[in-house]
Amino acid sequence: MTTALATNTEMAIDKDWWRGAVIYQIYPRSFQDSNGDGIGDLLGIVQRLPYIASLGVDAIWISPFFMSPMKDFGYDVSDYCDVDPMFGSLADFDAVVETAHRLGIRVMIDLVLSHTSDQHAWFGESRANRTNDKADWYVWADPKPDGTPPNNWLSIFGGSAWQWDARREQYYMHNFLVSQPDLNFHEPQVQDALLDVARFWLNRGCDGFRLDTINFYIHDAQLRDNPPLPPEKRNATIAPSVNPYNHQEHLYSKNQPENLAFLRKLRAVMEPYGAAAVGEVGDAQLGLEIMGQYTAGDDLMQMCYAFEFLAKDQPTAKRIVDVMHRVDDVAGDGWACWAFSNHDVMRHASRWDLRPAAQRMFATLIMCLRGSVCLYQGEELGLPEADVAFEDLQDPYGIEFWPEFKGRDGCRTPMVWEQSNQNGGFTAGKPWLPVATEHLHMSAAAQEDEPGALLHHYRKAISFRHTHPALSIGAHDGVKAKGDVVYFTRTEGSQTIFCAFNVSETPSDFDLPGGAGHQLVPSWAAHIHLQTEDCTLGLGRYASRSSHNSKGSETWLICY
Repeated sequence: MTTALATNTEMAIDKDWWRGAVIYQIYPRSFQDSNGDGIGDLLGIVQRLPYIASLGVDAIWISPFFMSPMKDFGYDVSDYCDVDPMFGSLADFDAVVETAHRLGIRVMIDLVLSHTSDQHAWFGESRANRTNDKADWYVWADPKPDGTPPNNWLSIFGGSAWQWDARREQYYMHNFLVSQPDLNFHEPQVQDALLDVARFWLNRGCDGFRLDTINFYIHDAQLRDNPPLPPEKRNATIAPSVNPYNHQEHLYSKNQPENLAFLRKLRAVMEPYGAAAVGEVGDAQLGLEIMGQYTAGDDLMQMCYAFEFLAKDQPTAKRIVDVMHRVDDVAGDGWACWAFSNHDVMRHASRWDLRPAAQRMFATLIMCLRGSVCLYQGEELGLPEADVAFEDLQDPYGIEFWPEFKGRDGCRTPMVWEQSNQNGGFTAGKPWLPVATEHLHMSAAAQEDEPGALLHHYRKAISFRHTHPALSIGAHDGVKAKGDVVYFTRTEGSQTIFCAFNVSETPSDFDLPGGAGHQLVPSWAAHIHLQTEDCTLGLGRYASRSSHNSKGSETWLICY
């Protein structure tokens, strides 16, 4: 097979393609089924790539499709270098890459490097005894004299982060499910093996990676106990409030400084391919600080995202300002990637109880913030969280903490492509999760035929971002708030764009640049298109046409 170094020559010319990019996340189990078995697959993605291209996004991120026993739906990998048969084959992945590249879309895949499945051959060898070649490839530890685990570390999925193994008469560490043992990054051979995994996919044409739990790779070699976290500092950003994981400050089980050296090695592997990575920073207290550390300079990761805008509560003007100021303080030399929804949290249309016009406002806002953007499949349709009955649950997280926490299945139900049947065009068989009946009238086909649909708004917002470098790669003058209005200015070269957003339920009076006073109505008021000299903007309530001064500078005004 031709390597990516040859195949991707044209697309790899711009090594900064990721800066300001819009990335569309695909959860493959639920995107499109091509063979009627009720589970989405890679050829289903090929089928729907023209739709994705119509959105105007720069890249897709595909959640795991590797060989796996699927106890955590692909985030428990048993073979990093092969495709699980339920998703297709390596040839099908090649078809995804070829089709995406032909449509001008880059392909990022979800690498789960912190842990494997307990059915991975590496773990099978490691657990056999204490003297084999891979004996130190996972985190093993002797019990305390009383037989209890070596320290107090907890699993995000509940209970101790340690599991007893009778073969070695030792505990192994698992930050997630018992069936997801953590790799030992203190062992150089482990790092080398994982870098080879990255090379394998880059050589197949992959353009980059989403790095699952990027701050979990390395643990404290001394296995020191985590200290307690004061109640006032606890939050449910990473784990539900009913999970005791929130009671610890995870000082030693993750976020170790040695991780930076590995990330530099990974960046060096990616550089010749023009590839980029976005890391998932899973930390409820230090997410932005870690994001800043991991994206600083030009030898670490290009982008990271934390969970600030994936939180339960709708962000107020003050909250948005606080987050963006914190990013300026701790990640000014780095690059954020913003998301409101993904496969791990309740869809933001439901989480924030947004009316359709409020969804338009937030879609426009995220396209105007400094950083890159991740959109989750169905977000562009405004899909709410699906209500999945307990008997239909698949997610072990939800099953463990039901009913206080219903898990992640509600955001993972199948995409709705058309409404002619209960399966929404997703499959000809029985879907692995039921298609939400309330989603059917919001299908992609139905919205294509409705000029005022949210789908078209997303396309306009993405297009406007791409055609105005000030929004995609420009600097900002600091995000500010006046009452319920968030405002800032983006600049790039001679282009200046002033942005203002009312994020409240009530109208706000606001003086626009130049002293013109306007009333910014609440985000769910009737949406109005304003005709400008250059184009029709369906992005906000007020928009000025671009104006040019004698020096050729360009100014735009977007208010919502």
